[in-house]
Amino acid sequence: MAGGVDRAAGAEHPVLRSWLLVGLVALVVVGVDQLTKHIVEGSITPGEEQRLLPGVQLVNTRNQGVAFGFLPGRHLGVTILIGVALVVLLVYFARHVTRPLIWLPTGLLLGGAIGNILDRVRHGEVTDFVKFPLGWPPFNLADASITVGILLLFLLAEQGRRSSP
Repeated sequence: MAGGVDRAAGAEHPVLRSWLLVGLVALVVVGVDQLTKHIVEGSITPGEEQRLLPGVQLVNTRNQGVAFGFLPGRHLGVTILIGVALVVLLVYFARHVTRPLIWLPTGLLLGGAIGNILDRVRHGEVTDFVKFPLGWPPFNLADASITVGILLLFLLAEQGRRSSP
């Protein structure tokens, strides 16, 4: 308490606050991702489909590639790709840490990547369970988090580019 005013650490240190928010978002994404995968693995037999909503099925499939089955069967290549992408992401975040909301896509991307890495370490592949019609590949919440994170990152980067002189 300074001068009778109790300030949260994040209000005084925006850089620390942004890193903490990245960690919190990533932790939530990893937790929810791992929980949903565990539920699916314990309740849906591989190959079985359960209707969730019209046009949306729950399945229990495995994926050795990256998000949405891209680069299947290339374990070393996928690992290197993910590692490089995470380093680039964290460097970008560190250079733009005070930009408003940049912590959100960073946390989504980091959490999604960690969620799928945990699967790779444990099983050598990733559990996917949401299936849309028309040949859309099955995916999981980590994949969805990565996709939303990429879109938000591009939007925020474009917004920053437009507002720069």
